[in-house]
Amino acid sequence: MGGDAPTVDDVGELGVLRSVLAVVEPAAADVGPGDDAAVLTTSTGRTVVTTDSMVLGLDWRDDWSSPQDVGVKVIAQNLADVVAMGARPTGVVVALAAEGATRVDWLVDLTRGMADELRRAGVGSFGGDLSGAPDGTVVIAVTALGDLPAGREPLLRANARVGESIIVSDVLGRSHAGLLVLLGEVAPSERAGTATQECVGWHRAPRPRYAGDEAVAAGVRCAMDVSDGLMLDAARIVRASSVRLAFDGDALRAMARPLEPVVGDRALECVLSGGEEHALLATSPEGRVPAGWHVVGRVEDGRGVTLDGESAQTEGWTHFGAR
Repeated sequence: MGGDAPTVDDVGELGVLRSVLAVVEPAAADVGPGDDAAVLTTSTGRTVVTTDSMVLGLDWRDDWSSPQDVGVKVIAQNLADVVAMGARPTGVVVALAAEGATRVDWLVDLTRGMADELRRAGVGSFGGDLSGAPDGTVVIAVTALGDLPAGREPLLRANARVGESIIVSDVLGRSHAGLLVLLGEVAPSERAGTATQECVGWHRAPRPRYAGDEAVAAGVRCAMDVSDGLMLDAARIVRASSVRLAFDGDALRAMARPLEPVVGDRALECVLSGGEEHALLATSPEGRVPAGWHVVGRVEDGRGVTLDGESAQTEGWTHFGAR
């Protein structure tokens, strides 16, 4: 973030706000950015709210990710949580804490990335907050809001039922495969080609399908965003619903196979425990699978997470030790 370009210390808070607000579209609101708070009217009176943050050096590295990548990622991970509840995103509030040496053009490009992903989802920003931070610190916190359409119940982790199919809205493993490449822990084969670029790109700036409406139309009542790894997130559904999630190893190995040129024998690991995928993990009534989704197992009577009938390790990403 260094260089000779103007920094936030050079232009001040108002200068930064003028620069970033010029590139993000305001969300539909009765009162938008400019006052102490936004005012909005909801269509049903039921609002879904979630928040997530990213920290420089922990959630991204500037030598790996462009500011646009960071902007896309922080929006995608929040909107995916709204959609996982069965809601339709309506907008976001963004809080940014940055060291004084942060370049204004870096912040503008960060905002361009956020605006691009918001535009892809059909929503805008309600505003936010800008704060200083100690040297070396940049933190981006996003609060995302969504509406539950009239008559729609939220999709809850506690709603999985015995006999349902376990489904995911997209293939898994790309983000973790990309991380392994960036860390230098794997050496992609010459035949990996565009697969490596896709995996690295997905880790830097995931572009999930916001497939909540598809899930609801198929009768799904239980869903969550795969953000910390398939097995770890599955264990959270198990605890909430008091069921067993029995995964089909053949289905998951088929999902892992395209990753083998990129990460070799760690491909299945990427599918099972890789985080930051932002596909939806859901359970659906038997025979009702939305187009483009993948059946990866079945909900059974009992407890725990199994793979091919054997107890599975529920590993994945956590910020701290306990799961």
